[in-house]
Amino acid sequence: MKIIRLLPLVVILAINAGQAQVQNRAVIPDINGYQTLQCDFHTHSVFSDGLVWPTVRVDESWREGLDAISLTEHLEYRPHSKDIIASHDRSYEIAQPSANNRHIILIRGSEITRAMPPGHFNAIFLNDCDALAKEDWRQSFAEAKKQNAFIFWNHPSWDAQQPDTTLWFPEHTEIFNNGWMHGIEVVNGRKYSEEAFQWCLDKKLTLIGTSDIHQPIQTDIDFAGGAHRTMTLVFAKERTAEAIREALDNRRTAVYFNEFLIGEEQYLRSIFENSIEIKDVKRNVNGVAVTVKNNSSLTFKLKKTTHDTEIVYFRDYEIRPHSQHVITVRAPAKKGGDVNFEITNFLVRPGKGLKYSYKLP
Repeated sequence: MKIIRLLPLVVILAINAGQAQVQNRAVIPDINGYQTLQCDFHTHSVFSDGLVWPTVRVDESWREGLDAISLTEHLEYRPHSKDIIASHDRSYEIAQPSANNRHIILIRGSEITRAMPPGHFNAIFLNDCDALAKEDWRQSFAEAKKQNAFIFWNHPSWDAQQPDTTLWFPEHTEIFNNGWMHGIEVVNGRKYSEEAFQWCLDKKLTLIGTSDIHQPIQTDIDFAGGAHRTMTLVFAKERTAEAIREALDNRRTAVYFNEFLIGEEQYLRSIFENSIEIKDVKRNVNGVAVTVKNNSSLTFKLKKTTHDTEIVYFRDYEIRPHSQHVITVRAPAKKGGDVNFEITNFLVRPGKGLKYSYKLP
């Protein structure tokens, strides 16, 4: 009888265990012969000022379907140090077996945590985090470069360090000229920096987007409501750490933030074209009905731009993820032309969306 009574509990536990193992990866197409990898290069555990064990970061990333993460513990700020005394490499060492089992690419990294200027920087693709713990921040950067790290400036618009303006200081010119800066966080968590975006474009730096997560991620992000962490999309030749590094070095990235995609036009255009499928085109006496299907998890917010006034179509239109739409365009019989619009949530520079044209048959 005891066994029979236990059976419902066993079933419930089995169901809950199965639900805990469900992945929810965003569907974003591969482009231009590259794999689109979903990555987060800025996270924390209890080995600096985070609130979870390193393996929890791996489990969270697996559930979201991420390809790669980095545990970037602060070198200078370790509030749990009375309870956790360890090497700066320890969180990586603890997380690595779990990452291998989960097929997550774990990239060794650290955060150089200094007052502004120069502020906070992440160095990833390290081989010895302890070696970066120097008194002089310049020595920390020099050591990171010695280890051939990829270095990016974290949250330059962070209110705690730049409360009124977002400035590029002489120290940043020094860091840039010394080859100690390869990218900038355009988005950190939910904070978007137009200045950082423009600096990346002007100085040919890699666009980075990260969660900078400290607490359990589900307490910060409403996954049930369709939200996702901020991440860097890396357009890599293959799904390896080496291919990610090659893509970062060559600036093949975009930032996925809320319903926004931020990046260079060539990559955002390809993502749109590989997400939207034209299912049917029908012309009648009033114009053209175009059936489109969105095969991705992305939202596309369209806004009409300059066009032939004889061609009448939407002012604004939203294509939701995994949806199908019939878009009607009124045009004179047998008249071709272009349907011109801007994808306003696909930012190719600050305040400017991706411009696109669809040619009527």
